[in-house]
Amino acid sequence: MLPSTVTLQFCAFNEGAVLQEKLDNIEVLKERHPGLEVLAYDDGSTDHTRDMLASRPDLLQVIDGAGRTGKAHGMKRLAAMATGDILVFTDANVLLQDDAIDRLLAWYEDPEVGGVCGTLRYINPGESATASVGGAYWRLEEKLKALESRTGNVMGADGSIFSLRRELYPSFPDTVLDDLTVSMASVFAGRRLLKVDDVVAFERLVSGRQDEFARKVRIAARAFHTHLYLRPQLRAMGRLDKFKYRSRKLVRWFGGLFLIVGALSAFLLAATFSPWAGLGFAVVLAAAAFAGSRIHNGPAGLVTETVLALLATLIGVLKAARGQTFVTWSPAKSR
Repeated sequence: MLPSTVTLQFCAFNEGAVLQEKLDNIEVLKERHPGLEVLAYDDGSTDHTRDMLASRPDLLQVIDGAGRTGKAHGMKRLAAMATGDILVFTDANVLLQDDAIDRLLAWYEDPEVGGVCGTLRYINPGESATASVGGAYWRLEEKLKALESRTGNVMGADGSIFSLRRELYPSFPDTVLDDLTVSMASVFAGRRLLKVDDVVAFERLVSGRQDEFARKVRIAARAFHTHLYLRPQLRAMGRLDKFKYRSRKLVRWFGGLFLIVGALSAFLLAATFSPWAGLGFAVVLAAAAFAGSRIHNGPAGLVTETVLALLATLIGVLKAARGQTFVTWSPAKSR
């Protein structure tokens, strides 16, 4: 039996469509580990999310927010109430594998480990071109995190499944990306932040192009804003961690800029040889953009989704650089 040293916590807003699966999943986890503490924060839902959460006091304790205050605020409130030595963070639409808690705790037998990031598996990668690109990107992301972990620390967690020793939980403003801020607290404290393959969670990919574009803008804006907030602590990291952080984060955030500069350079090069060549290149580029906006499947759809992902991330970074960020969120309709 699991001793009462683990708290599972998540925030929810208008998750009524998927919440029954979440409650069923928590029930399975609680049957396996009766001592598991589960805390849920309702961020002012306008559907039946709050009622569904409150209907299962045998599974969890629900905390009401004062209107829309956002995930970072909600997670801070839950962490302040938690009694577990290990805090496990997840999302309302994420399901944990039955043995996730057991396997997670095994990693904390090493006192040098301050945080553990699990593995997220998407269950609908072939549903659309948007989902296919999202799935491919995430598989690459998981591989990069695994490599980072093998060399010491992974550079930040995804909010679907990660954990931290409660003693390391930091203070932070509501505007930052709490997943990155909380997980990096382990690195800043001189403890290890691991990426492991045996702690597994499942989630559905966003399949709608507009939903995914807006989601990437929001996440990128919060991530870059968080980067600016964490700069003093990031500068104090070791050289290897600095290299890993900069090489992956900067390439991701500014990939859209590299794409724009590359296209502009190709246009100028073509125009240097001949004005007609430059005009032809511009026409082809415009035609490709027009066609791509209307094609949602096949190779052309995949290329379009990749370009849009890079541009959405760049837009989010530019918003954050101008001082704009996002505090609240809404579930994607196409998830």
